[in-house]
Amino acid sequence: MSADPGRRVPHVLILGGTTEARGLAEALAGTAGTPGTPGTPGTPYRVTTSLAGRVAAPVLPPGESRIGGFGGPEGLAAWLRAHAVSAVVDATHPFAGRMSFHAAAAAAATGVPVLALRRPAWAPVPGDVWHRVPDLAAAAAAVPGLGGRVFLTTGRMGLAAFAHLDEPWFLVRSVDPPQAPMPPRTEVLLARGPFTLADERALLRGHRIDVLVTKDSGGSATAPKLTAAREAGVPVVVVDRPAVPTGVPVAESVGAALELLARTLS
Repeated sequence: MSADPGRRVPHVLILGGTTEARGLAEALAGTAGTPGTPGTPGTPYRVTTSLAGRVAAPVLPPGESRIGGFGGPEGLAAWLRAHAVSAVVDATHPFAGRMSFHAAAAAAATGVPVLALRRPAWAPVPGDVWHRVPDLAAAAAAVPGLGGRVFLTTGRMGLAAFAHLDEPWFLVRSVDPPQAPMPPRTEVLLARGPFTLADERALLRGHRIDVLVTKDSGGSATAPKLTAAREAGVPVVVVDRPAVPTGVPVAESVGAALELLARTLS
């Protein structure tokens, strides 16, 4: 897409909160662009990243930012119209399923194209001992039969599903302090990733972890814990991803999203 002085600059709304969302915002804003790709001086975009507001002090991406919900698909549709949005990129966390459906509904109501930037799911490799479950309730049900010292990495918003378990000891790692309800025997570790393999090995060893519980968020930022668990022979309870809207074009990397977006807006 070449620059045209008489053409309105395309306004891209990124539904963010992920590493990939930030990378896309950087590329579209020109801070990580390369010649011939969107985000460079000859191909301007106006970029707004929307964050849910679940982290107290988020690291804001380049471009414009907004924090908080839209008020459902109708509120999002109204926002798209009011701000002359040219395209929506759903780059939310793989477990932010409701927002993905809101984005698809708002796009259908307004005629604004939508695409998804969704990192590939994890896949087990030889040596992994995985127990796949459909949701957090099933993960909580699986824990007592697998171990007594649990590294719980499902996010602070999901602790309530484990609050009734009073025998296992839980280590919860979170950017912000979690709130009740949570398991009675819980230690909180405040930290922001990404975490190295050496970090995860030391954590499992130092806290004598014998079971890991995680959501299948995919990507590389939190994958080292899976490697550390495999090396230590620690079983992993993996919560499967929720359903996502059908019919929405999907890119599995920032580069692929840039290409798809360029074709969409050409």
